[in-house]
Amino acid sequence: MVSRSEPQAPSRPTASRDGILIAENAGWHPGSWRDLPAAQQPVWPDEQARKKVEAQLAALPPLVFAGEVRALTAALAEVSAGRAFLLQAGDCAESFTEFSADSIRDKLKVILQMAVILTYAAGVPVVKVGRIAGQFAKPRSSPTERIGDQELEAYRGHMVNDDAFNPEARRPDPSRLITAYHQSAATLNLLRAFTKGGFADLAQVHAWNQEFVASLSEGRRYERIAAEIDAALRFMAACGIDLAAEVVLHQVDFWTSHEALILHYEEALTRWDSLTGMWVDCSGHLLWIGERTRQADGAHAEFLSGVINPVAFKIGPEATPDEVVALCERLDPNRVPGRLTLITRLGARRVEERLPMLIRAVREAGHPVVWACDPMHGNTFVSEGGRKTRRFDDIVEELRGFFAVHRREGTWPGGVHIELTGDDVTECLGGTEEIAEGDLHQRYTTTCDPRLNARQSLDLAFRISDLLRPSGAGHAP
Repeated sequence: MVSRSEPQAPSRPTASRDGILIAENAGWHPGSWRDLPAAQQPVWPDEQARKKVEAQLAALPPLVFAGEVRALTAALAEVSAGRAFLLQAGDCAESFTEFSADSIRDKLKVILQMAVILTYAAGVPVVKVGRIAGQFAKPRSSPTERIGDQELEAYRGHMVNDDAFNPEARRPDPSRLITAYHQSAATLNLLRAFTKGGFADLAQVHAWNQEFVASLSEGRRYERIAAEIDAALRFMAACGIDLAAEVVLHQVDFWTSHEALILHYEEALTRWDSLTGMWVDCSGHLLWIGERTRQADGAHAEFLSGVINPVAFKIGPEATPDEVVALCERLDPNRVPGRLTLITRLGARRVEERLPMLIRAVREAGHPVVWACDPMHGNTFVSEGGRKTRRFDDIVEELRGFFAVHRREGTWPGGVHIELTGDDVTECLGGTEEIAEGDLHQRYTTTCDPRLNARQSLDLAFRISDLLRPSGAGHAP
C-alpha cells in the first residue's frame, strides 16, 4: 500500500499516441491533458503537420536532464525553508530574429550581477533561474488583433507565429516548435559553457560590469561590492585556503524556465526517468502556469501534475484563497519542499490587501511553497503613445509591499520574478536614467511586454538587497 507521502510511480510506457509514448496508469500520461479544456492553445491549421512535428520532437534528445531537475528541486527546498533566495529573470518572450551569443551573454551577465548583489546583502545562496531557452510563447487577452479595418490572429510568440501584421505571418505554423527546440538547445549549450567554463568565476565580478553601466551610480555601487569580494578572496588565500579547489567560486548552477503554455510541445519533450520511475518534462528545468491558464481542473494543471519538475503558477489580484489552495493540492498533493513556487503578480496598489489572505490559506493547508513576487505584470499600462510600459517606481512599490506582508506574517519572501534584458532598451519608465514616456520610442524592441534594461535591473537588485537585509526582510519560517 502506498502512503500519502509516497507518490506512486507511473507504470512504464506501454502505448503511444501520435507516435509519442504514454503510460497507462491511474489515468495520467503525458497526453492526458488532451481530455480536458486547454486554454490559450493555437488552432493549428494542419493537424497532420502538427502530428509530424510532435513525432520529430519526441525523437530528439532531451534539453534538460532528470538529475538537473532533481537538483533544482533540492535548491528550491532551501528557498522554501528560508535558507536561500530565488532570482528568476529573463526575457518576456524570446525571439527567433534577435538571437545571438552576445545577447545571451549579456542577459546572463546582468543576472549574475544581480545575484552577487543579492547574495552579498542577504547572506544566503541565490538560486539563479532564467526565463530563457524555451520562453517563446505568450498567452493573449484576445484571440485576434485589429489594426485599422484588418483583423488577424493574435501574435502568440515565435513558437507559434510571427509578430509581423499580415495573414501569412500570423498563421500558426507547427514547424516553429522545431525551431524553438533547436534555439533552446543552442542557448542551453552556451549557458552551460558560460556558467561552467570560467565566465561565472567569482574572480570575474569586475568584468561583468558592462561598459554602459560601470560609469553610472549603480555600476559604481556594484564595483564597491566587487572590490570587497576581491578583498575577501585575497584574505582566504592568505589564510591558506586553496581557492582553486573550491568549485563554487568558479562555477555557478544556472537553471532554465518557461511558461508551459503550448502543451503539444511540452508533451512531446516529456521523457521517462528510469532512475526514479517518474516522468520529466525535458523542455526546461522549472515550468510555470500563467494567470490565464491556472484552472485547477484544466489541461495545464493536469499536465504539470504528472511530471517531477519543480513547477510554479502565477497568482493575479482576482485569485481567491480557495482557488490557490486547490491548485496547490492539484500540483503538490504530497507537499514536497521545492516542488511548488507561487508567483504573485498583484500590483503595487493591491499587494498588501490581497497577499495576506493567500499566505494564511496556503500555510494552513500545509504546503511548503516558495513565495516569489512578479512585480512586473500587475503594473503594466499603455502609455499615451500607445506602447505598453511599466513604471520603475511601481515595480519597487510592489516589492516593498510583498516584503512588508511577509515580515508581518512571519514568512519568508522567497524570491523575485523579473522581465529584463541585457540590451540598452527604453521600455520601462523611470529608474536612475529617468526614462520618460517621450523616450520609449528610442529603443523599444520587445515583441510583447516591456523589460527592464541592464541599468534598471542593477538598480532594482540594490533596492531588493535593502529589503533583504535583516532590518528589511521577512523572517525565515
